[in-house]
Amino acid sequence: MERRTFVKTALSASAALSVPLTGRAAQASISKAEPFKLKYAPHLGMFKHSAGEDPIDQIKFMADQGFRAFEDNSLSSRDVALQEKIGKTLADLNMEMGVFVGNWNVRRGDGLAKGDPEIRKAFVEELAASVDVAKRVNATWMTIVLGNRHHRLEPDYQTANIVETLKQASAVLEPHGLVMVLEPLNHLHNHPDVFLSKVPHGYLICKAVNSPSCKILFDMYHQQITEGNITQNIDMAYEEVGYFQIGDVPGRKEPTTGEMNYRHLFKHIHDKGYTGILGMEHGNFYPDKDGEARLIQAYREVDSFE
Repeated sequence: MERRTFVKTALSASAALSVPLTGRAAQASISKAEPFKLKYAPHLGMFKHSAGEDPIDQIKFMADQGFRAFEDNSLSSRDVALQEKIGKTLADLNMEMGVFVGNWNVRRGDGLAKGDPEIRKAFVEELAASVDVAKRVNATWMTIVLGNRHHRLEPDYQTANIVETLKQASAVLEPHGLVMVLEPLNHLHNHPDVFLSKVPHGYLICKAVNSPSCKILFDMYHQQITEGNITQNIDMAYEEVGYFQIGDVPGRKEPTTGEMNYRHLFKHIHDKGYTGILGMEHGNFYPDKDGEARLIQAYREVDSFE
């Protein structure tokens, strides 16, 4: 579809959402859409202009638009009562819970590559505490960021330190059927000193840990920047990929706003038999309520593969 045609279509869709209503009243004015082929997972705030500020109303709006999953990086920091309410809402709507971040303190600390016993102990304890969070929302996956590399320690020693830590963490998660997904982050634009930046390195680590509770979070935004060749990397690493995330380049906004051919990528992932979740970890390219309608229309466009 040409950009001019897409914009015209998106504007028509946004007009359908321009009735000045809020919350569930706004949703009631829109007939429920057909479910998307793949399980794209929006996050809170993505549709606040259409659904209102209430988190539960936002999740209900997502379901009405055909989204079958939801993710929330900040879930661990939310009140227990809200976590339980989110879990009940997802169950009532037959939606799946995507990732939440399972290691808040370590994520902001020295990371795991150094092999510090105290950091390792804190990391495993935090993951153990995340088990209860996961149960409240029926989650399977939690994002793990390994932290920064250390310039005075050989990279292979750092990898070995991380493997040992993740083996201990996997032993905590395996009895509960939970999976930590390791996220390679781009070191060229957003995270210049990060230790894990490439999918092949994540693949090596997961192979060494050798646990169903340790997999890769394949964020296609980061990998387009770091190494490109997304389709082949999906194929090479697929048996260790537990979760995908989405974001176009440049800008980290919804598909069709950048250089990536997400219609091709989604078809490729679908054809491989992937039945998991694809987290929408990106911003909205266009502002306000009209922008939210354009975002939904963009996903309809890239989800239209045969």
